[in-house]
Amino acid sequence: MEGQSVEELLAKAERDEAEKLQRITVQKELELEFDLGNLLASDRNPPTRLRHAGPTQEAELRALARGNTQLLINQLWQLPTERVEEALVARLPEPSTRLPREKPVPRPRPLTRWQQFARLKGIRPKKKTNLVWDEVSGQWRRRWGYQRARDDTKEWLIEVPGNADPMEDQFAKRIQAKKERVAKNELNRLRNLARAHKMQLPSAAGMHPTGHQSKEELGRAMQVAKVSTASVGRFQERLPKEKAPRGSGKKRKFQPLFGDFAAERKSQLEMLRVMNSKKPQLDITRATNKQMREEDQEEAAKRRKMSQKGKRKGGRQGPGGKRKGGPPSQGGKRKGGLGGKMNSGPPGLSGKRKGGQHQGGKRRK
Repeated sequence: MEGQSVEELLAKAERDEAEKLQRITVQKELELEFDLGNLLASDRNPPTRLRHAGPTQEAELRALARGNTQLLINQLWQLPTERVEEALVARLPEPSTRLPREKPVPRPRPLTRWQQFARLKGIRPKKKTNLVWDEVSGQWRRRWGYQRARDDTKEWLIEVPGNADPMEDQFAKRIQAKKERVAKNELNRLRNLARAHKMQLPSAAGMHPTGHQSKEELGRAMQVAKVSTASVGRFQERLPKEKAPRGSGKKRKFQPLFGDFAAERKSQLEMLRVMNSKKPQLDITRATNKQMREEDQEEAAKRRKMSQKGKRKGGRQGPGGKRKGGPPSQGGKRKGGLGGKMNSGPPGLSGKRKGGQHQGGKRRK
């Protein structure tokens, strides 16, 4: 009995060991490809058993997933391990498979206005240390922020400047100046963001806190201030020699909802008459003005063309050519000169003159 029990125990232990080896041992026709850096296992074996599984397809899929996972874990146990805080850790190699990004590659941050100016002028930023020596406390402190060196907000007494009002609160003035600096920095930050995204910041009349406004910006701000009253600037007095604002337009006037029904009926009938008429309305005055303007333009174009032709004909030519108004010695014709026809002036030597004496010529009776 005792011998049989020992043999049974040994056989049971062998069966248990075989079952354990069968659980961690997986047989594959083609070896799997592993990427331990990404904990990836690629199985290229054809799924022949899944095609003929029938109703047990779900169980076959689970068995396939379990076998591939077991092979991946077997590869992990072959890596070099070390113990870190009572835990066994394996160091993974570099991944060999390039995985796609979940999100697009971030774009480079656009330069601010100061960075563009510094790059243009070749200005290099000087890196400052974070800690500076504080002479008041006698220790090293931060340059900015909480518990910084030379912190003037902790002063309980402020000296009043000589040109300042002695009754002015210097503490409130300092707090207000800090608020203005913070607001200015925030405005510059928004400007940089708008410039980077090619957008335009909404601004109140185009005014900026820098104090350097152009003439157009000041005029726009003045117009906005004028129409900011309850009467929309109707009763605002104008400055001497002030021009009317451009683009202000006229306020549309709508007819009341309850009013003169006869006038409304008349306007509606007139609109229907115009829509039903076959001949379009013709503005005689406008058509006449247009016709006269076109005729004037045509006459002006003809005169311009004739004047250009006359300038070309009256240009300088060589000897023997015809030229009106030139000297007669060059063979040209000239009205009113010596040797030619004359309509006025003293009688020439051989020319004709109407109504006057002429030597060797005809005399009109």
